[in-house]
This record gives sequence, C-alpha cells and structure tokens, in this order.
Amino acid sequence: MSRLSARMLSALSSNRDFHEMTLSQRVRISHAPLVITVVLLCIIFATLLPDILTRPLFQTGLALLVATTVLTAVVPWDRLWYPFYWILPILDFIAIGYLYAGSLGLAIGIYLLAIFPVFWLSWSRVSTLGARILSFLGPLAIVWNPVFASEEPITGQRLAAPILGPLVTLAVAVTVTVMRKDMAAQQAALQAKDQQLENALNLSTERSELLDVVLNAIDVGVLVVKANGTAVHKNNSMEALDGRIRPDGMKHTQEPDLLFFGLDRTTALPADQRPVARAIRGESFEDVLLYAGPPEDQLALSCSARVLRNEQGFNGAVIAFHNITPLVDALRAKDDFVSSVSHELRTPLTSIMGYLDLAQEEAEDTGLTGAIPHAVSVAQRNSERLLRLVSDLLATASGSVSVDPRPVPVAELISTCLRAAAPRAAAAGVELAASCAPALAVQADPVRLAQVLDNLLSNAIKYSPDGGTVTVSAWADDTCTCLEVRDTGMGMSEEDQKELFTKFFRTGAVRQAGIPGAGLGLAISKNIVEAHGGTITLVSRPGVGSAFTVSLPHSSSLAVSAP
Repeated sequence: MSRLSARMLSALSSNRDFHEMTLSQRVRISHAPLVITVVLLCIIFATLLPDILTRPLFQTGLALLVATTVLTAVVPWDRLWYPFYWILPILDFIAIGYLYAGSLGLAIGIYLLAIFPVFWLSWSRVSTLGARILSFLGPLAIVWNPVFASEEPITGQRLAAPILGPLVTLAVAVTVTVMRKDMAAQQAALQAKDQQLENALNLSTERSELLDVVLNAIDVGVLVVKANGTAVHKNNSMEALDGRIRPDGMKHTQEPDLLFFGLDRTTALPADQRPVARAIRGESFEDVLLYAGPPEDQLALSCSARVLRNEQGFNGAVIAFHNITPLVDALRAKDDFVSSVSHELRTPLTSIMGYLDLAQEEAEDTGLTGAIPHAVSVAQRNSERLLRLVSDLLATASGSVSVDPRPVPVAELISTCLRAAAPRAAAAGVELAASCAPALAVQADPVRLAQVLDNLLSNAIKYSPDGGTVTVSAWADDTCTCLEVRDTGMGMSEEDQKELFTKFFRTGAVRQAGIPGAGLGLAISKNIVEAHGGTITLVSRPGVGSAFTVSLPHSSSLAVSAP
C-alpha cells in the first residue's frame, strides 16, 4: 500500500489496518490515488491547457480509467482467485499509456502516473518477480508506444531517450518489494513478541494459581488490602477465620465490626489500633498478640503486616493472622505448672532453712569445730540461693506484680542493699560506691524496690569477674527520680541488649564464661518497675561495662527531711 493510500485511510477515519480489510476494500483504496491525481490534472488542464482534453487518445485514456474504476467497485474480488485483481493495475498502465500519448506536445511527465500501479503491484504479495517485471515493462510500453506509433524512423536514440522512466520505476519496484519484505519480517517479529507476551501471561497465570494453592495450603490467614483498606484477596484460612471472629448475624463486615480484643481479652481494640487500620497507615509490624472472637470461643492471634509500595508510594499491605491459641494455652499450662511446683518446693525449703539456722546456732553455742559447722554454712548458703530461685520462678509464673507503695528513703535503701551485697563484692574483688542526696525519697513498695536494686547489684557484681567498681547513684530531675547501677564489667553487644529483659535469656558470653544464673532477675525487675509506672533502661558496651537506670515518675516521688 502506498503512503497516499495510508493517508486516505486516515482521512476516511478507518479504524482498521489496511491488511485487515477485505480484498474489495483494498482494491478500491489502492486504485483511488491514481484516480484522484488524474482528476486534479484534468482540472488543471481545463484551466491552463484545455486543448489536451479534446484529444481522442487522452479521452480514451480517461474512459479506460473510468471503466477500471467501475470494475474496482462492482466486481466481487473476494470471490475470485486472489491474483486475478492484477488485471486492474495492468489496465491502469494501458490507461496511462493513452493519457501519455494524448498529451504529447502539450504536457510532459504524465508517464510518471505509472508510479501508482507500480506501487500497487510491488506492495502486493502475489509475485515479487512478476511485480518487478511488470513495473519495468508497463512504463516501457507507455514511453515506447509513441515511438513505434510515429511515422518517423525508429532509431536507437529515440528508444534510449525515454528509458530512464522505466528504469526508475523498476528501481522503485525493487525498493518497495524490499521494504515490504522488511515490514513483513518486522510484523513476524512483532507476532513473535506477542507470542512471548502471551507465554509470559500464561506463566504469570500459572504462578498466580500456584500462589493461590500455596496460600490455601497453609494454616495462616493471609489478607491483602488496597491502600484504602479494601480487601482484594483472602486465602481459605482467612475466610474461615473471618467467619469465626464476625459478630453473630452479620454476613458482610468491615474491620471495625470484627471482634478484636486486647491482652485482657475483654477490652475491644480501638479502631485505629486494629491490624488493617495500622497497616494502611503504612506500619509494618510483626507478632502482635491479640484476641479475637466471642468471649466463649476466643482465639489468640499473632498478627504481622508488610507494606506494599510502587512508584507512586503506598499501594496496600499484606496482613497475616496466625492462630496461636494452642501455644498460648500450653504456655499458660506451663506457667501454672511452674507456679504449682514452686509453691510445693517453697514449703519444705523453708523448713530446711529453719533447721539449718538452728544447727548453725547450736554449733556456735557449743563451740563446735571441724567440718560440720562449715558444711552447715555451705548448705545454708545454697538453700538461700535455691529459695531465691524458687521466688523468681513464682514471680515469673504469676506474670503480674502487686505493689504496696509507701515513702521510701532512697539513701537508706541503697545503704541497706550495699551492705547485703558487700560479702559477694569482696569475694569477687569488686569495689562498691554510692552517690545519693540524703533527703531524696520515693513513693514505692520498699520490698519490691529493694528486690530490683538487689537484682541489679547482683548482676553487676556477677558480670565483673575481673574486679572493678560498681556505683549506685540516685538523683531527681524535672520529670522523675532515677536510680542507676553502673559497673565496669564485661558489658554486652547491641544484639544481646535487645533480648536482655526476656525471660530465661542469657548472653552467649555469659554462658561461655560459665557464670551461673537462671535469666529471670532482669525480667522480674522490669515487671516491678513497670508496676510502679516507671521504666528501666540500659546502656552497655562490650568490655567497658553496663549502666541500668530505673526511672520512677514524680507522681511516685516525694521529699523527706534528713534524719
């Protein structure tokens, strides 16, 4: 198809490509450029060269062109043998030949009209060789016909003079056929790419189906939401979970309607603290514990969320709900077992310690010497250690700490705890120091606060195996009263600091050094401090030491006069 034909398609607002049209439509469009050009020439000749229109040969050419145009319109070319339509460009050559012969002496260059059937033949897919032969012989017949029809003698000069035109049309035919083949190759390449895209789409569909199978095979509820919180995908586990935590009688719910509760299992989670609400705010979180469902059939869920982003920013989130009810029940049973066993151990252990005290007093009163007093002392010391461990287990199993606040002079508390820790510090070669204003006091449970300070001092001494200094300081600022226990011991890494207040956690360096302990003291201390409304923080560096700071808000603090 020529460029003029393509422009005609655009002018006609055709919404189909040329190759998608029927053969009859393609024939009419391919013939139209020649007709339009001849009409324009006739208009020009009628104005400037009216004599040319009166010549019989020119009129014959026009008549033949009109007849060819009628054939393009009335013949059902789609029903005929496909190459048969080549008769039309051949007829165009004949019509152009008459127009050229009729214009001699008045107009020149009319033989250039042959370029239109040349384009038509060359662009067709009937025969490349045939198109090139006709593209040369047709124009050659047009320019040689006047030579043979003339009464003048035929000479080589007269034959060679117009030969440039046929050679040019032959070159055009060769160029067009090469371009058509190149475009055919490009079209084949595009079709190959289309096939690749289709294969990629099929692969993507297969992977999507595989992902659905995988998501439906796991027992974790997976929910995918858009940026506005609308659910776009739920796996089977999520569908089942959604049915269990939906209020009775409600079939279609939004997240604020679902039964989500906090750790106390009775307080409904606020709308802005629910998993989907947090996720669409752009939060990523992991292993958030909450309870869901009616009170008689509650589930313990561990929720995690990851944010989806694209070039425009936030694009939704993926939220996972893991039913950990059996695990929570097992942990509760474990805590109940530990609490029961600890209670059972405490009663005979108290009796053993009482009898050891009596034996120690008897040995002192009678002046008993030898191995027995030493053995009793060792047994007494280890029974005290065992009693502390049992107490820690009881505190850990209970999960909650009750406090009885009252005015506590901080300096006196520190002095008492330092005296109790002095023997252990001396045995470890650790020097104890204190810094506290004598009038400073805090509203707290003296027994519980002493337990915190004892735990911190015990750790500071224990984790300073090569000696050093442990300093206990206390001060008040604008917001709280602080107690700090600082040592120059082994310290710990940032990774260990993240897990330090976890039950039963002990650092790798401590385990390698063989330092005894159950890993409960700091977890218990944290619970006690938080029960007072305060916080406990840590600053530590390996090989430099650690500093634990207990901060109690001023609502728990007061001033007392110095004794």
